[in-house]
Amino acid sequence: MFATLVGAYPRTPLPGQPFRLRAAYGQLERGEIDRDGFRDVQDKLVRELIEEQIDAGLSLLTDGQIRWEDAQTAVARGLDGFEITGMLRYFDTNTYYRQPLATALPAWTHPILVADWRFADAAARDAARERDLEPLPVKACLVGPYTLARLSHAGEFSREALTMALAEALGQEVRALVEAGAPVVQIDENALTMIAADDDDERALATRALSRLCEAVADLPVAHLCLAVTMGSAEHAGAPLLYERPFKSYLFDLIAGPDNWRLIAYAPTDRGIICGAADARNTARDDEPVLIWAARYAATLNGRGLDRVGLAPSTGLEYLPRDRAKAKIEALAEAARKAGLPGNELAKVIDPRAVDARSAALGRHEPGTGTATARATGGQP
Repeated sequence: MFATLVGAYPRTPLPGQPFRLRAAYGQLERGEIDRDGFRDVQDKLVRELIEEQIDAGLSLLTDGQIRWEDAQTAVARGLDGFEITGMLRYFDTNTYYRQPLATALPAWTHPILVADWRFADAAARDAARERDLEPLPVKACLVGPYTLARLSHAGEFSREALTMALAEALGQEVRALVEAGAPVVQIDENALTMIAADDDDERALATRALSRLCEAVADLPVAHLCLAVTMGSAEHAGAPLLYERPFKSYLFDLIAGPDNWRLIAYAPTDRGIICGAADARNTARDDEPVLIWAARYAATLNGRGLDRVGLAPSTGLEYLPRDRAKAKIEALAEAARKAGLPGNELAKVIDPRAVDARSAALGRHEPGTGTATARATGGQP
């Protein structure tokens, strides 16, 4: 059992700390620092955020995506064939992204995210060494071909042609990340939530795109591809689209898309499931028993087991105040720790009063398996 981010984390400072990144933006615009100086400020923040994740208890780290303008732009700028245009609303939210416009069918010519992943991996190793800990893995994240095509303007090309060109190009980026040593590459396909129940053509296009992307690393047995879907339910995309592709794990938004539980129920036993059960768009503290229940329930489905289950926010945390995001990941890590306990120990830490009452009712002193355990374990002892 483990906890991780979806990807993004606030770039704002903790209360009372200076906002160095915003100051650096201003210095860059005024010509007071150059691009290298600005990157130094970003580097320091990446190190800081990785240390924050380690100290919170997360087991699979990210760089917080603080170098990105948005998920689409971060990748589109690195491909030949795109120019970046105006702002559009991102799904049904109050956030925006810069829409890529295809001026040619996109092509991959060089690694886009490898240098950033290598820096984050080195920073994680340094932080672990300072804390006398074993190094923790850092995952790489990038937008998937179906989502990038659907959120882009296809220009004079068909969206099908754009999607398949992106599948080929992003497959090469995934391969570069795996060959660089990334232990997990997460493919973010939020546009799967846009597929309607009766839209067989969209399902077929997404299927072909993800198959083509996966083919790029089919000869690399160390590749661990994780498919992440946030911003709603992917139920209409269908279980075959997801599980007949060779992804080793899946991250589902269970706040905006509670129907994703139906998809999880179909997941093969050997695939990992990461439950996006902490509300990433709400500053309130998440209910720990609910987080524990989500993890334990996912572990019971198809006999998956606790080792193949993780907890995460429902989507990126970048729009929360930094102190609330920090509290979220600390709570996730603690819930993951407790969810991994044996049933009788878990009952004690969730609600000792319920356990004591159950023990008294049974006329014995050892802990029982009362309602607190059942609630947190999905009915499993």
